Amino acid sequence: MKDPRIQKIANLLVNHSIKVQPNEHVLVQTNTEIEIGVVREIIKEIHKAGGFVHIDLREATVTRQLVLGGTKEQFNILAEWEVERMAKMDGYINLRSPVNTSELSDIPTEKLELYAKTYGKFQSEAIYKTKWVTTRFPNASMAQEAGMSTEAFEDFYFDICTVDYKKLSKAMEPLKDYMEKAKVVEIKGPETDLSFSIENMGVIKGDGTDNIPDGELYTAPIRDSVNGTITFNTPSSFNGFTFDNISLTFAKGKVVKATANHSERLNEILHTDEGASYIGEFALAFNPKVKVPMNNTLFDEKIDGSFHIALGSCFDEADNGNKSAIHWDLISIQRQDYGGGEIYFDGQLIRKDGRFVSPQLEGLNSDKVLAE
Repeated sequence: MKDPRIQKIANLLVNHSIKVQPNEHVLVQTNTEIEIGVVREIIKEIHKAGGFVHIDLREATVTRQLVLGGTKEQFNILAEWEVERMAKMDGYINLRSPVNTSELSDIPTEKLELYAKTYGKFQSEAIYKTKWVTTRFPNASMAQEAGMSTEAFEDFYFDICTVDYKKLSKAMEPLKDYMEKAKVVEIKGPETDLSFSIENMGVIKGDGTDNIPDGELYTAPIRDSVNGTITFNTPSSFNGFTFDNISLTFAKGKVVKATANHSERLNEILHTDEGASYIGEFALAFNPKVKVPMNNTLFDEKIDGSFHIALGSCFDEADNGNKSAIHWDLISIQRQDYGGGEIYFDGQLIRKDGRFVSPQLEGLNSDKVLAE
């Protein structure tokens, strides 16, 4: 029997996230391992909305072989084709359901960097010019990474993805107002004392329009304003390798010291290009149903009581001028059970130990969001 929750997610992606209109063209990009019934439901929803569907199926082991043997000329041609195709699209839905998140982990760094700087960079830029949304559908591999049974992870996925985004969006408005008026942000916590300016930067609500699940408010620091040290208490994967205990020290915006469980590999990423060692995003997260990390950025960057920064390229809506072939989100949880911490805007305490302290912002605390 068909799981009715799949249709609910399909409806959310098509009608809430990218709001497909009649005669719009939508590219649905997915890997071949995903449950085909999921793709069919999304196609049905796009057709109901009067849109036209285009499908792109990918497979991780094929991509691995492509990158291993690829050349700059080849990747440039792929990028040109991708940009031309995306220029004809009005929307983009990215479905992921990887069976092996480490499939690219043994590709030489220089090959991955070449692929990222040519094909990856231009593909991302083309996608961001459309209405776009990304999600991951649950499978046994993702459940294993999260330390859960497949059934339990499926229940968890559908639960966290279908929060009341309209209610959450309304609760974000006071924080958006705070951030738009703020000049200096200070983050303090275990082995963390970081400051930067967000003055006159754009502030964007993550209320189910770019990611499913969602629940964040993001901006970007003024590129050269970041100073201090930050230590992350959440694992983060990059090209199939998982990093722990990442600690970064910044001076005038640039990472000047970086350590982790594999410091050499971390520093190789930071040298991808000039922008890779600068911050392109700062975000506060508050999905009330995401509580623990599962080594999956799409979920972890929404953890209740967390914040994250992204090394590398910024978003057009919060453009601090930093461009890079990478955009790597690094997450730190500030709830008491993870060591606590504080965030200040212009010297005013905004959030302590993962909870917003200002009366105007209490609506984003998990107990308020989940209250009927």
